[in-house]
Amino acid sequence: MKDPRTDGRRLGERLRARDLTAAPAALNLVESRADTARSETEALLATVSPAALGGEAPARIVGVTGPPGVGKSTLLSGLLAAWRRRGESVALLAVDPSSRRSGGSLLGDRARIDRDPSDASVFIRSTAAGDRLGGLAPATRAAVAALSAAFDVVVIETVGVGQSETEVAEVADTVAVVIQPGSGDVLQFLKAGIMEVPDVLVVNKADLGAVADRAMADLRAALRSLGARNTSVIAVSSVPPPRGIDALVEALDQHHASLALPARRADARRMHALADFAAEHGDAGMRALGGRRAAERWLAEQDGLRDAATLRRELERRAGRAARAPGGPGEP
Repeated sequence: MKDPRTDGRRLGERLRARDLTAAPAALNLVESRADTARSETEALLATVSPAALGGEAPARIVGVTGPPGVGKSTLLSGLLAAWRRRGESVALLAVDPSSRRSGGSLLGDRARIDRDPSDASVFIRSTAAGDRLGGLAPATRAAVAALSAAFDVVVIETVGVGQSETEVAEVADTVAVVIQPGSGDVLQFLKAGIMEVPDVLVVNKADLGAVADRAMADLRAALRSLGARNTSVIAVSSVPPPRGIDALVEALDQHHASLALPARRADARRMHALADFAAEHGDAGMRALGGRRAAERWLAEQDGLRDAATLRRELERRAGRAARAPGGPGEP
C-alpha cells in the first residue's frame, strides 16, 4: 500500500476536493529527488489537469517580482490580508536564491510576511531557486499546477533579476512588477526591455512624494511609447495609514477577468513541459527536437488541455526518435 504522503494520485484527489491540508505533502512530493517522486508527481499533475477537473483550475495565479529590497514582502503582507478579508484561501510560493552549500532557500522570505499562524487557509512556502539566479525553482511550475486546484489565489514571488520576469510570465495569469522610486530601479527597468512582461506595475513607497510621482510618470510614458496596452500603474505605501492595496487588488482582479484564461493556461503548460525537458536533457535534447523554436511550434499544435508531464513525455519520445533516425544525433 502506498504511503499517502507520497501517493500522487491521492494527493491530487485531496487537492481537487479543496483539502488545503494536502498542500505541504504535495509540495514535498514535487520537490523530492527520490526515485519514485517523478512518477508520483506525474500522477499528481494528471489528477489536477484540466481534463480531470473538467476545465481550468479555480485559482487566480499571480506573479510578483521586483529587485531585492524593493518591499515585496511588505506588499504581499498587505495583499494577503486583503484577500483573507474577502474569505479567499491563499498559497504563496517565495522563490529565493539558493545556498551554495545546502542547496536550500537562502533568504526564507516567508519569515518576513505577516500572517496569522493559526489561519489554515494560508499556505506559505519558501523554495530554493537552485542554479537559476532570479528564475523559478525547478519544481515551482508543478507546485503551482497542484496548488491551483485547491486555493483561490496562488502567488509566486521571485527576486527580480536574471530570468525571473519572463519565467513568471510563462506561469502566472497576472504578473505584477514592483519597483521603488529614487533607487534607479525605474531607469534600469526601462532599459531592460521588459515592459511587455508586467500586467500591473506597482510603485512601492509612494509616500516618498515627488520622486514617486516622477516614477509613475516615467512608467506611464514608457507604456504609451509601446502603444495601447492595458497595464495599470498603481502606487502603494505601507506607511500608516497604508494606501493603494485595495486599488492593487482591484487591478489584479480586472486583469484576470479580461483574460482568455484557457489559452494562457495552455501556453503555461506547454512552457512547463519544455522547461522540464530542457532542464533534464540540456542542449543535446533541444538539438534532437530541432531547436527551441521547432519544439515550441510542435507544442503549440498540441491539445491545450494536456498536462505538462504528458507533454514532456511526448517531447522525450520525439527526441528519442530523432536521435535514432539515420543521420540523427544518435548516429555515429
